[in-house]
Amino acid sequence: MTKLVVVDDDEALLRTLIRRFSMQGWQVSGHSQPVTSGQLIAEQAAAYLLDLRFARQSGISFIADIRKALPQSRIVMMTGYASISTAVLAVKCGADDYLTKPVDFNAMQQALTGNALPATDNPAEGAVLSADQLQWEHIQRVLAQHNGNISQTARSLGMHRRTLQRKLLKHRPA
Repeated sequence: MTKLVVVDDDEALLRTLIRRFSMQGWQVSGHSQPVTSGQLIAEQAAAYLLDLRFARQSGISFIADIRKALPQSRIVMMTGYASISTAVLAVKCGADDYLTKPVDFNAMQQALTGNALPATDNPAEGAVLSADQLQWEHIQRVLAQHNGNISQTARSLGMHRRTLQRKLLKHRPA
């Protein structure tokens, strides 16, 4: 039985994922409250499914420690706030995959086992971004350049801080 650790502050989603993966033969543990990298590493899991925005923590903060301690473990980042900059950061830190919520369960299972989707099954491949998506990506890139500082990012983008905060509260445009 393969061990999986799921870290997500959405308790309903966490319960659903634990149930679904358990039905598929995984030994699953979940965390919906703040944890440390050490606690996650102590579980010695074969795979970790980490939420990007986890309570007041970032799932990205766990990646490097897990990768260093357990180099063979699969680490998959998932988020409802996807952006190119966070995807690049997650991969640079050592994540094996980056998924956007809502995620198809089969795609999630494939990411956790290391079996990639065939190119023909990837609807995003070759897709052209809309103006709203491009704006979202640009905002995320500038925000990352300013280490998450909203005020500096707003000044850099030439917009009011509150306008930027409203835009950041929205999910990535579809």
